[in-house]
Amino acid sequence: MADHGPPPFPDDVPTHPLLVIDYARIRAGDSGEKDNLWKAATELGFWYLKNHGVEHEVNEMFKLGKAFMELPLDQKMQYEEGDDGMQFGYKAAGLHTADEQGTLDATEFLDVAKDDALAFPKAIHRSYPPLVADAFPTTLTPFVKRSIEINETLLRVLGKKLGLEDGVMESMHIKEERSGCVTRVIRTPPQQGEPQVLEEQALLGAHTDFGSLSFLHNRQGGLQVLAPGTERWLYVKPLPDHAICNVGDALNIFSGGLIRSNMHRVVAPPKAQAAYERYSMAFFTRPHDSVVLRPLTKESVVVANKVKENSNYAEEERGTAGEWLVRRLKNLRTKNYHGVDSYRQHLGTEDYGRITGVAVAAV
Repeated sequence: MADHGPPPFPDDVPTHPLLVIDYARIRAGDSGEKDNLWKAATELGFWYLKNHGVEHEVNEMFKLGKAFMELPLDQKMQYEEGDDGMQFGYKAAGLHTADEQGTLDATEFLDVAKDDALAFPKAIHRSYPPLVADAFPTTLTPFVKRSIEINETLLRVLGKKLGLEDGVMESMHIKEERSGCVTRVIRTPPQQGEPQVLEEQALLGAHTDFGSLSFLHNRQGGLQVLAPGTERWLYVKPLPDHAICNVGDALNIFSGGLIRSNMHRVVAPPKAQAAYERYSMAFFTRPHDSVVLRPLTKESVVVANKVKENSNYAEEERGTAGEWLVRRLKNLRTKNYHGVDSYRQHLGTEDYGRITGVAVAAV
């Protein structure tokens, strides 16, 4: 059964539609496509991206990820990320909490730092298993460079829509600076049980992403989004050669809540797909560590007006991007779980007010 791969995504499962953005048209300067990107970023914060041209690099990354995940657990655990908020290396299943009750997650990660990929063979953050280290020049670094190029292009468009001057958005995402930008391969094992139970049990808990933009590649279902103003989780259907992109907390904060960092989670793939192990892979673009997370009211009239319109939005600083990342990662770790309040300490813009007492917009 595994030799033939999972069956197609079922046609009778409710899904949430996403706008399809044509990257080739964005690169060509098509104003209508830029408007579509803005619409997607401000309404749901998720979209499909076609014609991105990274299919080969993605395929190679999936091969590498599978080879790594098939290593013996004791070998992978030599590179475990630890409980202090670092996100580079290996995370075994069960080392993150998936909900307020402390339910253990069912996912394992391979996380490779952008800084290590670009500096190879020099190590910036850590060393990696030989299988991974050998793949830096042929697989990891090419994927990272292409992913950065794509996300930088999209960020420039969104920066222009925010009324930022040229270079402002780029100045917060300097690739030569240390950051939490990371390539991640995610594996979840086959899931067995009643369909309703499988869908209600998050394998990776509900969250918003930590950074600015995520560039995600799925081949099976499992990703679900919670649309604004609803309480129903809906699957996002994977489309061949289409990436799924979404906004993270940093861009939401920079924009004063105008650009949406939306809640999402991972559950078992739907129906017959649940019987197969699931792989996904992403590149997360984040501001470099020293960037202060704050609404860009001084740099943008658009952002300033947005903040003025919503008296509940807190304009003060949220700390640096590096501090934001460490807090969220550290408080996800099972070892650091001490009840509901400790779990809530990992939350981002979706619940910032409740965990800090600061009033923010319901974005």
